[in-house]
Amino acid sequence: MKKKITGITLCAWLFALSFSVEAQQPKKVPRIGFLGLPGGPAWQEEEFLKGLRDLGYLDGQNIIIEYRWAAGKMDRLPALVEELVRLKVDLIVVRTTPVVQAARNATTTIPIVMLSAADPVGSGFVASLVRPGGNITGMSSMMPELAGKRLELLREVLPKLSRVAFLAYGGDTAHKLFVKEAQEAAERFGMKFQPVIIETTEEIERAFSAMIKERAGALIVQPLFINTLGQGQRIAKFGVRNRLPTVSDGIPFAEEGGLMFYGPDQKLLYRRAAAYVDKILKGRKPADLPVEQPTKFEFVINLKTAKQIGLTVPPNVLARADRVIK
Repeated sequence: MKKKITGITLCAWLFALSFSVEAQQPKKVPRIGFLGLPGGPAWQEEEFLKGLRDLGYLDGQNIIIEYRWAAGKMDRLPALVEELVRLKVDLIVVRTTPVVQAARNATTTIPIVMLSAADPVGSGFVASLVRPGGNITGMSSMMPELAGKRLELLREVLPKLSRVAFLAYGGDTAHKLFVKEAQEAAERFGMKFQPVIIETTEEIERAFSAMIKERAGALIVQPLFINTLGQGQRIAKFGVRNRLPTVSDGIPFAEEGGLMFYGPDQKLLYRRAAAYVDKILKGRKPADLPVEQPTKFEFVINLKTAKQIGLTVPPNVLARADRVIK
């Protein structure tokens, strides 16, 4: 009887000991890979981190974020994303189409969250917005589809506008989508369309020379130049110097001297993207998480720029602006 009691006591003691050791094991802290095309963090990343903080995630405490920056060099993206794959991160966060493409090429198993992508379906990243179907989900900025609205605004400001140029970045595969949408919109408005595609930011001045030579009456700028490559102020200055009205959906183009900004509220997009990280870390699959599109849009006019290029913005257009920079 004593042996039986001793055996039961020993089993109970071992069970309690194993439970105590298990309870003392540190909980695994999720590791998030973050791949960016710029040389370092900007307002986009800060908005994303705000979204994470709102959900209770703090870098260095209950999550660890592994940042990798390409410093504007797209040829560095494959090696950087491979580093993140070798670290066996729990998911990879990306923004802009070239970065999404690099991550997609590197892994089909690690979940990928898009902070923004111009056209995830058209780029082949997801099967559909409702059912992504693979390891990629997140936010769509639906920017190419807004080309018609930007041309409509240009026509209202410049009723006689007959020729429009489009500045595109050839290193971004999404530039073809932007050019296609803008060209189709120009045809609907009966405008002649001039795509100017460059491979490096050093070609911007030459691009403006080509536009002026072809007598472009206005310029639409692919957002990547402003959002990611940091060329908004430079492009705006060339626009003023050549008295060429400019419009883009790259934040903060109007603040940097461009004539007009029209596009989605991207700050909201980046904050919303944090919800995908939360859901995936809690066990949801990217294939089952629908891609979200923006629901709020902004229209900003820079009146100072309008005066510099000798342009009078009609009162009815000013009345529709969410913000007017004077």
